[in-house]
Amino acid sequence: MAMRIPEETVNQIRQGTNIVDVVSQYVQLKKSGKNLFGFCPFHEERTPSFSVAEEKQIFHCFSCGRGGNVFTFLMEVDGLSFPEAVIKTAEMSHIQIDNALLENRGQQQETDSKRDKLIQAHEESADLFQHVLLNTKIGESAYQYLLDRGLTKELIETFKIGFAPHERNMLHNYLVGKEYEEDLLSETGLFVQRDNGDLLDRFYNRIMFPIRNQQGKTIAFSGRIFQSEAEEHSGPKYLNSPETYLFNKRNVLFNFDMARATIRRDKEVILFEGFMDVIAAWNSGVKNGVASMGTSLTNEQIHMLDRVTDRVLIAYDGDNAGIEATKRAVDLLSAETPFDIEVASFPEGLDPDEFIKKYGTTAFTELLSHGRDTVFAFKMRYYRKGLNFQNENERLSYLDTILNEMLSITSVIERELYFKQLSSEFDISLDSLNQQFQLLFEGKKAQRIKEKNTTNYGNYEPEPEVYYPEEMPPIEVQTQKRKIDLVEQTERFLLNRLFHFEEAWIQVQSQQAEFYFAHEEYQTLFILFENFKESVGDQDSIDAFIDFVKEPQLKNLLVEIEMLSLSDEIASQEIDDYIDVIARKSVLHERLKEKQTELREASRIGNKDEIRNLTLDIVDISRQLKNK
Repeated sequence: MAMRIPEETVNQIRQGTNIVDVVSQYVQLKKSGKNLFGFCPFHEERTPSFSVAEEKQIFHCFSCGRGGNVFTFLMEVDGLSFPEAVIKTAEMSHIQIDNALLENRGQQQETDSKRDKLIQAHEESADLFQHVLLNTKIGESAYQYLLDRGLTKELIETFKIGFAPHERNMLHNYLVGKEYEEDLLSETGLFVQRDNGDLLDRFYNRIMFPIRNQQGKTIAFSGRIFQSEAEEHSGPKYLNSPETYLFNKRNVLFNFDMARATIRRDKEVILFEGFMDVIAAWNSGVKNGVASMGTSLTNEQIHMLDRVTDRVLIAYDGDNAGIEATKRAVDLLSAETPFDIEVASFPEGLDPDEFIKKYGTTAFTELLSHGRDTVFAFKMRYYRKGLNFQNENERLSYLDTILNEMLSITSVIERELYFKQLSSEFDISLDSLNQQFQLLFEGKKAQRIKEKNTTNYGNYEPEPEVYYPEEMPPIEVQTQKRKIDLVEQTERFLLNRLFHFEEAWIQVQSQQAEFYFAHEEYQTLFILFENFKESVGDQDSIDAFIDFVKEPQLKNLLVEIEMLSLSDEIASQEIDDYIDVIARKSVLHERLKEKQTELREASRIGNKDEIRNLTLDIVDISRQLKNK
């Protein structure tokens, strides 16, 4: 049975929340004019078209059309029900609510949802693994191993680390006892299937790290092999869940759900290679760290980060594999987004976890704060790996590579700094370096012109420039998707006035003939708003009306209407003009319906003259409607 929250509680939470504070934890917003703009969290885009109107407490994407209030936003971005979104809003805004509601939320289960059942199976598996680690004799050795590595019980509980023992049927028996069906269990990725169809636990003799989605729900696991000194190492060091209905490693960043708020606050994310690096950093007080899923960074993961920050610190391992991974990440981040990128390089080939153990947390946080390299400084070190500068050809090749890389540096001061470093190290004059750089620059410029001239102009699309408009007019953007004629635009204007001016409402209701909007969706919004006003009296507000409207398409249309930039003042003549434009089209619609009915009758009886005359009338009325 669905959870119900009293209307007065919903209103209290809505009125006590600033939508900007909530949305800012998911989207990087920048002030532009009256509103704030950012990249839409609901679709990928290269130009920010997602707008938050703080004054009206609503959001709207001018590109995909989604819109609503703070509850709608959390429902869309986190996949929550309305009651869940209300409670989460209260928690994010530190608003006290009745404990009974929280208890009801804990009891509520969406038993008809396959996704919810799979998530629940993973959550209960994580509970079991952690219970085995912390509370059983079979988990003692693994627990002591984690303590010896510097983890605390609090840290283990925070990341819900557990242990899967050597038995291959513990988890299966546990979930079957919880009445999960075999067909569902086979889709979790937690089991492997024998030839006879039996399911065996995929993870055994491993320390278990839950992998959570952006909403903090466990959707997969990574298991680290664990064996005593008497046991032989078998299997990969880390074993991840296979890709499933819930889990696609390209779309997941370890710890993103817990790090997101700190990333937003610090305006920076730290990229680590491994889970233990993230956990060790967290234990050191660095709580904005995430890690990719044991593979190179993906475009999907980059877009996740791009929505919450524009600064990235890459803190991969200091060994050769980590340096190569850093180079790939730098190239991908630079190509995909305008991130401000820096690199933290760990000495002696250490990874961050090893560095903390050897030098302590103070040295670690000091390195992250003050031991950073620019991307170009990292590349200078990267390209000299394995070179013998006693060899003239290798010296010249290195200088040519570095000067080509320098073409991407737009700061004259930064280029001058690197010129001086190269000049000092290789005993080459600044003039020579500058001349060589200019030759490369002119060659690159000529190449770009040639490519542009030889490109088929019909297929040539220049890179879109990212900008934040002062005011992004919704009608103009909307017309790119569907043309809005004068009457429909007038209907939007009138509804906007009806939402905010009681005198406009009275003026419409006082018409001698009953008034109808020309388009069904606007008439529906009109009727819904009338019902809303009757139900709430003088306490009406647009963000409350958004919750009253249940149909998503109507909700989005309502927000588009609310985002219109109209005058703060209203004149009675303005409303009369709107009514006149809409009413004339409504009359034409009625005439068209009448003529179409008459035409069907004339066709039935075979009256050719009447058919010809009615056809001409219908064409004429249709032309008038089109021109309205």
